[in-house]
Amino acid sequence: MPAPHADPIVAIASAPGRGAVGVVRISGHELAPLAQAWLGQVLQARHATYLPFPDASGQPIDHGLALYFPAPHSFTGEDVLELQAHGGPVVLQRLLTRCLEVAGTRGTHGEILPRLRLARPGEFSERAFLNDKMDLAQAEAVADLIDASTEAAARSAAASLSGVFSAEVNRLRDGLVHLRMLVEATLDFPEEELDFLQQSDAHGQLARLRTQLALLQGQARQGALLRDGLNVVIAGQPNAGKSSLLNALAGAELAIVTPIAGTTRDTIGQTIQIEGVPLHIVDTAGLRDSDEPVETLGIARAWRAIGSADVVLFVHDLERQTQSAYQQADGEIGKQLAEALSARVPVLHVWNKCDALSAVASTLASDASTILISAKTGAGLDDLRQRLLLAVGWQADTGTRFSARQRHVQALGRVDVHLAQAEARLAQAAQALDLLAEELRLAHNALGEITGAFTADDLLGVIFSSFCIGK
Repeated sequence: MPAPHADPIVAIASAPGRGAVGVVRISGHELAPLAQAWLGQVLQARHATYLPFPDASGQPIDHGLALYFPAPHSFTGEDVLELQAHGGPVVLQRLLTRCLEVAGTRGTHGEILPRLRLARPGEFSERAFLNDKMDLAQAEAVADLIDASTEAAARSAAASLSGVFSAEVNRLRDGLVHLRMLVEATLDFPEEELDFLQQSDAHGQLARLRTQLALLQGQARQGALLRDGLNVVIAGQPNAGKSSLLNALAGAELAIVTPIAGTTRDTIGQTIQIEGVPLHIVDTAGLRDSDEPVETLGIARAWRAIGSADVVLFVHDLERQTQSAYQQADGEIGKQLAEALSARVPVLHVWNKCDALSAVASTLASDASTILISAKTGAGLDDLRQRLLLAVGWQADTGTRFSARQRHVQALGRVDVHLAQAEARLAQAAQALDLLAEELRLAHNALGEITGAFTADDLLGVIFSSFCIGK
């Protein structure tokens, strides 16, 4: 039985809904007979041809452009036929149906295009990867470019698609392969008196690889921030100004603000951007003991949101900070936050209403961990935005950026672990050369997972299933 990726595939490649132009894309081997049988002429390679797209009775479904890209000079590396028509859902569905019908009709040598089927999500990009038209990091960048929510995220995804990230990974890989070669040579020829590792400065090579890796890890973390953004949860007691802060950061009246404690009963979210980094801001119900059923449900949802946060903004009310009951309640919330969050999740203490109590605010301002704001006037919001980015390690003006995913960051972390182990083995010299070689091999494999040189099929399935159909 032929492999699934050997079947020709077809899909509507443009976005769902109405549009000026829609695209039906076919990819497979030997598509020329399909194009000739359906469109009635031989298409010139890589030229747009304006013609009718006929139905079974010969009447035009639509008029549009047909483009034929013979293998291997196409997106997928196979023959590709694209039909560009008016972007109505009914028109595109009729073209898709007619394409399947023509493929199943019999020609002089059997069916014109046997086994033509609908494409799975991401299958065109998957075939481009399998046919070496792009590596896995570049294929993922296709989806990242489509899903980009900010201009900076789109630019970084375009950089990854052009191969910037892959080039850095491959440069690190080349250095690692060279070091592996030296170690393997030492293992294969133990009778040689020459100390290959010492003469070749293996210690220096490994140190340079770790320095290069550290830089790449930092860039990948920045790329992951641009792609995924941050989940920022605003928490605190009722009437501390959480909803006012959400409105101020979003620049819109998203949440109802009243002097009545417990006004917010559910989580309210909005995505904003700071320096191109998407921030998914979530306002929550005020945290306190309550017997009221609806408020209790809202508080439970608030704690669930806090549990999935990347950063928590713990909002305090300056006007009540001298009240012992308020201080005690804030202390209890602080303890609960420490229990609910891992050590990697920063909690920023934000003191609101600094415009009302300037004297008290000036006293708190001496504490470097304190962020003073006024959600009402906007004072301190710029400082808060910068502190948010600083808390998660964002670095401005770091040169060329590329998009990255958490799996890339995790793979680089495993490379770092194995290189650290390799450094320890290298210090043991001849007694641990076989273990040194194994650590370098594992580091090489972990690095190869990023570009797809060493990738399990089930991981490919997970990655490409998240793509849109037609891409």
